[in-house]
Amino acid sequence: MTDGARNLAVEKIATGISSFDIIAKGGLPRNRTTLISGTAGSGKTIFAVQFLAAGIALGVPGVFVTFEEAAADIRKNMRSFGWDLEKWEADGMLAFVDASPDPEMESVESGGFDLGALLARVKHAVKKVKAERVAVDSLGAVFSQFSDQSIVRSELFRIASALKAMGVTAVLTAERTDDYGHIARFGVEEFIADNVMILRNVLEDESRRRTIEILKFRGCDHQKGEYPFTIVPDGGVIVIPLSAMQLS
Repeated sequence: MTDGARNLAVEKIATGISSFDIIAKGGLPRNRTTLISGTAGSGKTIFAVQFLAAGIALGVPGVFVTFEEAAADIRKNMRSFGWDLEKWEADGMLAFVDASPDPEMESVESGGFDLGALLARVKHAVKKVKAERVAVDSLGAVFSQFSDQSIVRSELFRIASALKAMGVTAVLTAERTDDYGHIARFGVEEFIADNVMILRNVLEDESRRRTIEILKFRGCDHQKGEYPFTIVPDGGVIVIPLSAMQLS
C-alpha cells in the first residue's frame, strides 16, 4: 500500500467488544454511522448500550438516544449486565436523550414533521459530555407512524448527516420483520448508513440460534458471513469467531 493510500484509508476504532472487533477487523469505521438491524429480541439494544459501555471503560464518553424505551427502563434493564448507567451519568461520561413516546399523547402524522429540535438536543448532549460515541435506538419507533417513504428517507439522511457533522461514531438500531427478509422495516435505512450489520435470532428445532453478520463496511474490509454470538449476564454480547473456535 502506498503512503497516499494509507492516508486515504478508513480509520477504525476498537469498540472494546473484543470478540466483535475480530470479525470487524479492528472495529467500527471512525466518524461513520453503522445500522444494526434485527428482529425483536435479537439483541440490538444490548449491543448499542455495550458499544457505549465499552467506550466508557476506555475513557470515551457517549450519548444514548432512545426513541422507544424510556431512559429509566433502560437504566434498570442494563444493570444485569453490570453496566451502571446512572453512575456514568453522574460522572459525566454518559448522557441520555429521551425521545420515547408519551403514552398519554396521541400520535398524529404530520406532513411537516422533522427532527430539528431533537438533533439540537443530541448536539447539546454530545457537547456537554464531549461524546465520541452515540447510540440511537430505534429508528423504527419514531418512523413507524409515517406512510410516506420519501419523508422517512430524507429524515434518516438528516440524522446520519448530523451525526457525521458532530464528529461522532454512531450506531443506529432498526427493526426488521423477518430474520432473512428485508434488511429493515422501511426498505431505505440501509442506503442511508455507511455500514450495515444484521443480528439474527432464528428458531431452529425449538431452540434459538443467534448470529451476527456484517453486510457492508463502506471503504474498508471485514470478515464475511454469519458468526454465532451469545448474550450473557455481566458480559453482554460475545461473538464467536469461527476461525478461532476449537472443539474440545
